[in-house]
Amino acid sequence: MNTRRVFSVLAVLVVIAMLASACAPAATPATQAPAPTQAPAQPTAAPQPTTAPQPTTAPKATEAPAATATTAAAPVTIEWWHITTIDPGLTLWKTMADEYMAAHPNVKINITVLENEAFKTKLTSVMQGGTPPDIFQSWGGGVMNDQVTAGMLQDITPALDGNGSAWRNTFAPGALAVYALEGKNYGVPWDMGEVAWWYNKDLFDKAKIANPPTTWPELLDDVKALKAAGITPISLGEKDSWTGMHIWSYLATRICGQDKFLAAANRTGGSFTDPCFVQAGTDLKQLIDLKPFQAGFLGASHDEMQGTFGNGKASMELSGQWAPGSEAGQAADKKGVANLGMFNFPAVEGGAGDVTDVMGGGNGFAIGKNAPPEAVDFVKYLTAPEQQARVAASGGGIPVVKGGEVGLTQADSKANPNMVLVQKSLAAAKYFQLYYDQYMPSAMGGILNDAVAKLYAGTSTPEQVAAEIEAGAVQTFGK
Repeated sequence: MNTRRVFSVLAVLVVIAMLASACAPAATPATQAPAPTQAPAQPTAAPQPTTAPQPTTAPKATEAPAATATTAAAPVTIEWWHITTIDPGLTLWKTMADEYMAAHPNVKINITVLENEAFKTKLTSVMQGGTPPDIFQSWGGGVMNDQVTAGMLQDITPALDGNGSAWRNTFAPGALAVYALEGKNYGVPWDMGEVAWWYNKDLFDKAKIANPPTTWPELLDDVKALKAAGITPISLGEKDSWTGMHIWSYLATRICGQDKFLAAANRTGGSFTDPCFVQAGTDLKQLIDLKPFQAGFLGASHDEMQGTFGNGKASMELSGQWAPGSEAGQAADKKGVANLGMFNFPAVEGGAGDVTDVMGGGNGFAIGKNAPPEAVDFVKYLTAPEQQARVAASGGGIPVVKGGEVGLTQADSKANPNMVLVQKSLAAAKYFQLYYDQYMPSAMGGILNDAVAKLYAGTSTPEQVAAEIEAGAVQTFGK
């Protein structure tokens, strides 16, 4: 999921334009579905498998961080903008800020809470004036990269690498890399999730499917078995074309692997007309030809897709970590699928990708160019394992710091039990790929979504889809 710019008015205007077009999810509880957004231009190395720490109890919300301030420290004000407009996150963020200020009496943290679109509008304005807030919501990707190019963000790599890289080593590497450009970090994540297949175990049982598929041919066989049992295999909301694009891009990830995608997306000798991208379309067409989707899927929205699945009218959907909450919210009984399961996107024989490779995205904090050292220290506090466990236990996100996962399973946790499946999948991934339409510039994301949509509509062949994406890349990048 970049063309370097000279720091100039033009660069700032590019940033503003991209900010205005970004559609990423609000940093509200992890059940909220994101819309397609923009992208980074750096490879995102995957989180390495780690051994989970022994379960512990997360600290109580009233526990304050250890004080690090020196005697008679000079007064410091930190401006923090976030978009968590509802509880539990709204109250939890304020509580953590109060704790930090109590332990650091010289620090005052001004919190500005904005709805997603209002945030983007206001951030556009302050970026134009060259005065970004000290800490603010970021999804990484192309928008962040252009903010870096325009000189609006602070390089926090020294803070991550200080003290023997103590802070850096707490993060899942793939999640942290989403907030890096050319080896330097300008922000850190606090929540990260993935797209995976969610399935109704009861409907699988009805179709006599013992286990979820691990290979693409097995998934096609399961689709046939479900149809034979009178069950709609897959719910899809192709009116929001990114929902269908995710199937194509996952196939491309499995078949092409990291290297070929990055070579094509970064314009470093690769092409979207490479046979592996054509094969991704061919394999997807095999699925489409089985007519696995619900009636009217081409005109169905993402929410309607979730409702179809949540009401038990389809057996599977490819969706993000927000799926359990979303399908339940869209279901008539507001409970959704009672016996819900998840499995990784199946492997493709002979493909360069691994079945553990995942695609997804999340939320993080970017650091403004004029932020004081205390702002970075406060973000260290917010992303410490104890605080990550509190966020996880509240149901507000999936932790990206080692030790934070205990909050998903502690006795008083409000987290959806299925988030444990997502966290384990992320931890086992060898390669983490930011959503294709976030990884690349927003214009390219639109081209990608539109091209793949034609495959679902039956108006383009796999070869034509690949050629259209490549032509769009040439136009977007100039090469």
